[in-house]
Amino acid sequence: MFHRRHPALWVAVALLVLFSLASAVGGIWLITLGGSWYYAAVAIGFAATAALLVARRPAALWVYAALVAGTLVWALWEVGFDWWPLAARGDLIFLLGLLLLTPWVTRSLFVPDVRTAMDGTATPPGAWRGGGLALSLSLLLVLAVGVTSWFTDLHDIEGTVPERTAASSPDATMPDGEWQAYGRTGMGQRFSPLTEITPENVALLETAWTYETGDEKQPGDPVETTFEVTPLKIGDRLFLCTPHQNVIALDADTGEEVWRYDPKIQGALALQHLTCRGLSYHAASASPAAATQAAAASQAPPAPLTTPADATATAADPADPDLPVAAATAANTTASCGAKLFMPTADGRLIALNPDTGAVCADFGGGDGQLDRWSQMPNVNPGAYYSTSPVVVTANMIIVAGTVLDNVSTAEASGVIRGYDVDTGDLVWAWDSAKPDQTAPLPEGQTYTPNSPNSWSISSVDEALGMVYIPMGNQPPDQWGGNRTPEVERFSSSVVALDIATGEVRWVFQTVHHDLWDYDVPSQPSLIDLTIQGETVPALVQPTKQGEIFVLDRRTGTPVLPVTEIPAPQGAAPGDRTAATQPTSALSYDPPELTGRDMWGATMFDQLACRIALKSLRYDGRYTPPSEQGSLIYPGNFGVFNWGGVAVDPQRQIAFTTPTYLAFTSQLVPRADDETLYVQDGGQKPAGALPSLNENFGAPFAIKLSAFTSVLGLPCQAPPWGYVAAADLTTGKVLWMHKNGTVRDSSPIPLPFKMGVPNLGGPVMTAGGVAFLSGTLDQYLRAYDVSTGEQLWESRLPAGGQSTPMTYTGRDGRQYVLVVAGGHGSLGTKMGDSIIAYKLPAG
Repeated sequence: MFHRRHPALWVAVALLVLFSLASAVGGIWLITLGGSWYYAAVAIGFAATAALLVARRPAALWVYAALVAGTLVWALWEVGFDWWPLAARGDLIFLLGLLLLTPWVTRSLFVPDVRTAMDGTATPPGAWRGGGLALSLSLLLVLAVGVTSWFTDLHDIEGTVPERTAASSPDATMPDGEWQAYGRTGMGQRFSPLTEITPENVALLETAWTYETGDEKQPGDPVETTFEVTPLKIGDRLFLCTPHQNVIALDADTGEEVWRYDPKIQGALALQHLTCRGLSYHAASASPAAATQAAAASQAPPAPLTTPADATATAADPADPDLPVAAATAANTTASCGAKLFMPTADGRLIALNPDTGAVCADFGGGDGQLDRWSQMPNVNPGAYYSTSPVVVTANMIIVAGTVLDNVSTAEASGVIRGYDVDTGDLVWAWDSAKPDQTAPLPEGQTYTPNSPNSWSISSVDEALGMVYIPMGNQPPDQWGGNRTPEVERFSSSVVALDIATGEVRWVFQTVHHDLWDYDVPSQPSLIDLTIQGETVPALVQPTKQGEIFVLDRRTGTPVLPVTEIPAPQGAAPGDRTAATQPTSALSYDPPELTGRDMWGATMFDQLACRIALKSLRYDGRYTPPSEQGSLIYPGNFGVFNWGGVAVDPQRQIAFTTPTYLAFTSQLVPRADDETLYVQDGGQKPAGALPSLNENFGAPFAIKLSAFTSVLGLPCQAPPWGYVAAADLTTGKVLWMHKNGTVRDSSPIPLPFKMGVPNLGGPVMTAGGVAFLSGTLDQYLRAYDVSTGEQLWESRLPAGGQSTPMTYTGRDGRQYVLVVAGGHGSLGTKMGDSIIAYKLPAG
């Protein structure tokens, strides 16, 4: 009798035919684009195996064994012993090979001879065994390589931070256990001198208290609703703000709410971003008048534990009913404030609060406790100008910047930077980058330059040198700059040092020339004194989206570590141009250019699709100009570094960094008019509607922006996508670098594979030798040994931790570590409202 074909054989044939067709179509397409011939070749192997299976020929196993072995050799040649790229190339092929070895398939692979068919006897089908052995050996070899690569990390840099202790200058005005500014001090180091928590005991950390703000994302909020705050710690209290702009004071030891203030922001639906990264603090002034006012305020009765809800109402400005004004009511206003908290709001105000009571400071801003930052602003449009970052506070001045809408139109508000008297709120100077030499306040009736470069991130200050250091963005639209003026070109995507007293430019250093990639300077400069060749150099450390870390002399803006101008790709869109060169630093996390072998996916087929996509886009390496064809932008505008920045250790003179690597695509879409929606849902621009992001009304092109992902939504480039690393700031050398974070909260199946995931949120370092980070896409607060980068401890968070942790000392004398876990709307991390403090167990 003839041996019947088992259904498993037909399943194998069907899969082989399907794989062959997909490989042939995609492989030929890839060849026409100049890509790898592998997929076309493997299509032949799939087809031959299928044909031999249908013919019941044992040679099918020999052919498939050769296909497996050939794929392994090709994969090792492309990526070496790198497990995740290897898996994408061989997973389906390996699993199909196992199916071919099952008895249901192999027992069908023999051809009975005539005598067997005539006398009805059956001969055991052994003819397949040679091919089966070959296939088994090839699969075992694949398995051995897979196991070996699982325990091999080709992306790791092992090293140790030098055990040196440079002379650092502690802030004598701030106790070691406090955190009085976003980066602890105005220098933006994100470094604490506390030493109780060490690499030896950090694993013992336990939850001290948890507080929930009650402020969570609401229907109708912008997608980019995020909880990114780093609280301040002053005296016995913590001070923070929430996405909806509530200001909250907590007891630092217990987490109990002391007071809450709600400014009742207006126009939130028109915002691109709804977040608050932090507050700013000014201690009581030492002037006699201020001392008298503070003394009088101290005689007032103590504030209730929580400010009554009806004390937080706002009133409309009768001159402009679209713009809100903070209320000045008896219930929530104090005559004067010694110390002040400053809250920048999402509707264009700056409010001064009494840190003791949460009451509005009536002696600030003309009697209502606030500044209207829409004053003398062009193109007034609620929701189009606001702050997400804390302001700079010095002994006498408040320096305030703000963000304007990205890629909506060429008729936006101004990016003017303004300096106000810290006691009264009177405008002292205004620096408009389009008129950089005119810093005196504008005469009544005049407005600042529309659409000028803005600063949306956090600035730093050196009061001894008398300079504030401002990270600048660029002029909208981000991806087309044909109409930019020389002044705009000078200050876009730069670090600008302004005189604190006058607002005059002291120096400027540009990190990108003629920026067409949204490579605005994203993070707070970190100020640190470095010892170089025996001399102390006051330095500024500036991370950038493109992966450079520029180390400059903060007195002059001249590079401390060498900066080299390298040739950049040319060929901009019609009406635009590209810079001939771009600056690179001796300390750089710029990734190698992407090639076909860097493409990735869950299977060989979505990897093939990514290879085709790569070849279909314009890509000439970093700084490839945006194009109508569509360009690959790598690193993407998410940035190697974003607003979280880095932490610097003034004693070891190193930076703890969190580089992220994600590619994006950028495609220019020609505009024929200023009414049609070209990249949104189509149709005409509705009057009074929400901002039409990426339409660029007034420019010749709209822009389509997206992450470079596969058809399954996975990044097209192979992991790792995120690291922790340490760099020597005196030499530019990367000392160690390790992939960081898991895909537990990013994949359909919550498997904690440590693939290295993106990070958004900054690190903090301590003198105890421990660094903390919570910003990865998985929900963990982690602790690292600063010396080696080894992860020492982690704690599961109830939501995404896209914020920068901080650390402080409580009344009990113990060191606390605090993290905010509230998620990030556009990243898709879990939203929440938790604040969690940790400390070591008693004893």
